[in-house]
Amino acid sequence: MTVTSGTPTVPTDDGVRLWAVRSGEGDPLVLCHGGPGLWDYFEDMADLLADLTPVVRWDQRGCGRSQRAVDGPWTLARFVADLDAVRRHFGLERIRLLGHSWGAQLALGYALAHPERVSGLVYVAGTGIGPDSDWHSGYRANLLARLGERPEHLARRRELDDRPVLSRDEERESAVLQWSAEFQDGEGALRRAERMATPWFGINHACAEALNQERRHNWGTPELHDACRALDVPVLIIDGAHDIRPRSCVDSLERALPRVRRVILPDAGHMVWTDDPKGFHEALEPACP
Repeated sequence: MTVTSGTPTVPTDDGVRLWAVRSGEGDPLVLCHGGPGLWDYFEDMADLLADLTPVVRWDQRGCGRSQRAVDGPWTLARFVADLDAVRRHFGLERIRLLGHSWGAQLALGYALAHPERVSGLVYVAGTGIGPDSDWHSGYRANLLARLGERPEHLARRRELDDRPVLSRDEERESAVLQWSAEFQDGEGALRRAERMATPWFGINHACAEALNQERRHNWGTPELHDACRALDVPVLIIDGAHDIRPRSCVDSLERALPRVRRVILPDAGHMVWTDDPKGFHEALEPACP
């Protein structure tokens, strides 16, 4: 993987600086990476979509190449404000958004907060708008089953999980083992997970814990469903049928949205564009002017 270097360049309203980069000319697709607590891993996606659209990639607050010496706040509202800072920095009146996994929640949250600033939303491999009970137990079971296809990987992951403190190298190893379960290609999964972890910036665990706790508290409410029913923005949902998060969890979001199209790629897992680049490209074409 080519390392995209650089220093944080996007100032937020509370003085934190975010790393962001734009590729190509014209109206870009702004990409929101997953996690929470991770960093941009969309270089391959940007290359795949180069003939369709320029993109903006960025690292979220306290993560990756963005300013690390910050103490939050780790809230969806704060991250929505940071995304708006990215929009302003690149001089975009309205934006097209693509969010993956946790980033799909962030992109949806931005569209709900600022629908007048969003011209379209691509929601990739998210977990819907219901409570965690819709998907989390199934995810854990599927994760263990996928890791169990290579018993030595499952045994090593459990060994690392039992340690109270991990070194930087051990934390990376644990993440690579877990991320390998996200790819449908079993033979190449570990290699692809290694690519995601290179360069390794370290997971922001405080960020991840706080945002996951906020989701558990706020998601699945009648108010969220009502807000989605009122969202006048075209939404494209893209799923991989073999995602270890049960895809039924997204059904409630699909039912709530008034302007929605959904594509389920039968041969893909969580990392949809990697598992089925052709299918992902074709699904996105109508959403890219």
